[in-house]
Amino acid sequence: MQNRIYLCLAHMSGEEQKFIKEAFDTNWVVPLGPNVDGFEADLKKFVGAAGKEEKEVVALSAGTAAVHLALLACGVGPGDEVMVQSFTFCASSHPVTYLGATPVFVDSESDSWNMDPQLLDEAIADRIAKTGRKPKAIVPVYLYGMPARIDEILAVAGKYDIPVIEDAAEGFGSRFDGRMCGTFGRFGVLSFNGNKMITTSGGGALVVPDAGWKRKIMFYATQARESYPYYQHEEIGYNYRMSNICAGIGRGQMTVADVHIAHHRRVQALYRELLADVEGVTLHENPSERYDSNYWLCTITLAETLRIKGEENAYKAAVQGSVGGAAGVTHQARELHTAVEPNANVEALRMALDAAGVESRPLWKPMHCQPVYRNSPAYVNGVSESLFRVGMCLPSGPCVTDDDVRYVVEKIKENIFR
Repeated sequence: MQNRIYLCLAHMSGEEQKFIKEAFDTNWVVPLGPNVDGFEADLKKFVGAAGKEEKEVVALSAGTAAVHLALLACGVGPGDEVMVQSFTFCASSHPVTYLGATPVFVDSESDSWNMDPQLLDEAIADRIAKTGRKPKAIVPVYLYGMPARIDEILAVAGKYDIPVIEDAAEGFGSRFDGRMCGTFGRFGVLSFNGNKMITTSGGGALVVPDAGWKRKIMFYATQARESYPYYQHEEIGYNYRMSNICAGIGRGQMTVADVHIAHHRRVQALYRELLADVEGVTLHENPSERYDSNYWLCTITLAETLRIKGEENAYKAAVQGSVGGAAGVTHQARELHTAVEPNANVEALRMALDAAGVESRPLWKPMHCQPVYRNSPAYVNGVSESLFRVGMCLPSGPCVTDDDVRYVVEKIKENIFR
């Protein structure tokens, strides 16, 4: 069997080493310096100008930190509510709770798999009727790199005068109507985690409206210090700035960002070609020409009638560790099943691919189905739950070759009962 094929790992080149060496040679190994400034300038150029004013970018320690600071800048605090896409990773909603606020989850529409604008409108109206206050922010997500109906979401936001924070952590380089994702709302969140389109090993950035906002965000990201010859704090701040070392990696990665994006789209095109005649397996694609996904992850859905070899063994044994390459510590599962889980054929195919040396994973489990958010308001239409039950992610990272894609599809075909 060939070497294991991983879902999405960043690919490093020799260019990063030049910037890292420069940081050590000049002793800039702190959360500021020439690499941080250079990386922010590169990102600003990449996302481009939008609207009447040029966007600015603040490099941070994580995409989650960017969400947190954006919420803080929108005035979110204890007792407030924030409209959050349910079909996403927890980093979109956890920072809401950091601030003592409540996430209100909104389900997806079936074309892009992202926040349903009509349901969002209905949900906001209902929250105002129930609480007497409007939500403080709206957080749509570009799931797996796919743009949302951001024009319609912005129209709803404008109707109620609520700021939009675009979670473009997975959408680096994706476009909607030709415009870069992360530049439509008041703030845009980027991520450079080790599995993203480009990486700084860890890290993220916040796209902000202008230089004034950049100064405000940098103030809160560097412990909110006042201008005295000693440490004076009049507001609560955070240690969220990106280090000069990590930013050096980012500068090197920016030289190949377009290459990485093109590679992901090539992988998607090859999956499209090879899966075209596989009945019961559907590849998620751009809904129309308005959408231009980076295809950070290539995703498929399996027809519920599709029979996979080994279905009888699905959920018979507890997973050791965690599915999806999660770093750090996970709790051991107490039970083999949860209330909402992928179908047996999805789990059987995941296990079959794993045995063949291929990493895959289920789609994100909707946040409104997560035990930690059992008491949070949710406005659902069944779309995200139904997709979670039938969907999975396939390898698509920069290290995935054409032969790897052919091997993955071959193993999928081998495990389908004919």
